[in-house]
Amino acid sequence: MSSTDTLVPPRVVARPAATARTGRRRRPWMAGVVLTLGAVLTAFPFAWMIVSAVKPRSDSVAYPPHLLPSHVTVQYFTQLMRQMDFGRYLVNTLGVVLISMVGLLVMAMAGYGFAKFSFRGKEPIFFLVLTTMMIPVQVTMIPTYLILNGIGLTNTLVGIALPTLVSAFGVFLFRQFMTTIPTEVLEAARIDGAGEARIFAQIVLPMSRPILAVQVVLTFITGWNSFLWPLVIASDQGLYTLSVGIALLNQQVATNPSLQMAAAAVMVVPVLVVFVVFQRHIVQGFALSGLK
Repeated sequence: MSSTDTLVPPRVVARPAATARTGRRRRPWMAGVVLTLGAVLTAFPFAWMIVSAVKPRSDSVAYPPHLLPSHVTVQYFTQLMRQMDFGRYLVNTLGVVLISMVGLLVMAMAGYGFAKFSFRGKEPIFFLVLTTMMIPVQVTMIPTYLILNGIGLTNTLVGIALPTLVSAFGVFLFRQFMTTIPTEVLEAARIDGAGEARIFAQIVLPMSRPILAVQVVLTFITGWNSFLWPLVIASDQGLYTLSVGIALLNQQVATNPSLQMAAAAVMVVPVLVVFVVFQRHIVQGFALSGLK
């Protein structure tokens, strides 16, 4: 064996598959960090609102700001309900929401009709319903006010809730969902002698629970956050909603951040509670209705 025939160690070649697996192991950790930071940044204003609502006024106006209160107090919530008339605003807002819930049945019936019935002019009428989504609310506000004033519904809770009773988007959601209901089930019920009202109440509505949950949340948010229309149609301050009351509070009280944050908490927390309760149904309803 000659001196030139020395053994050369083999090269160590990196394996692309192993590198890819290592990268995949790192990605969930990095994604978790990014999502955690995003969640903290998103939730911080809400947490600050809740903490500030139970702070004494001295802590709210202190500089530098105090993250935690020196002691917890609920006096500002009591002041809102007893002295600032927020109890009446809360009752008015709940009344508007309950009246708006009546529109769920109307939208469900309209969506069922567009989804499962054939009649002359069905497509043009549905297209006309969809085109109303492109008209800004401010454009129809004056005609709506004149109509309600003509029938004597101004300065009433019914007049506040009536314009939002039915929405084209709600009809569209119901129609999209109800097209997925098997027609064979409805035909079998008709053969067994069930009427259309019974089919709708006992078959269609129970099968439409996910989209009903979506519409409950959307209707609740619309009625709960109503601001401009109650301000226009109600000249009596006793008929104002919570959002209008908060706007008045910000004009009247400018040096008490704790009181303002307590009012904001009264406005925001119920919406979050409703969303958390119906969260699973909301995701399922949007998925089954074809909206991505």
